[in-house]
Amino acid sequence: MANQSMQLDHVFGALSDATRRAIVMRLCDGEASVGELAKPFEMALPSLMKHIRILESSGLVASEKTGRVRMCSLQTEALATVEGWLAVQREIWEQRLDRLETYVEKLKKREKSNARKRRSK
Repeated sequence: MANQSMQLDHVFGALSDATRRAIVMRLCDGEASVGELAKPFEMALPSLMKHIRILESSGLVASEKTGRVRMCSLQTEALATVEGWLAVQREIWEQRLDRLETYVEKLKKREKSNARKRRSK
């Protein structure tokens, strides 16, 4: 549990930056070289490499250097951990909303009953 919590912290931390989210979205289309990933951004290559290292340390991205080209790919295992956590959160909130709906319906019935009683007096 603590290990999963730490991994979620790293993944959400990595995804907290717009540049890193854009890199992940690009990698959803398939692997890409660092040069290809750098094209849409107006930053120096060392700055982009910092973003890639953060994505790698979170487990979202893997990279491999072949010759002079570093290729990056998306690692879906980290996303599966986030998806599992979100599914649990969704279930919790759906249960809470169901209970709220039941409570609101109970209040509506009580209000209708009270209104009928007032009219009959």
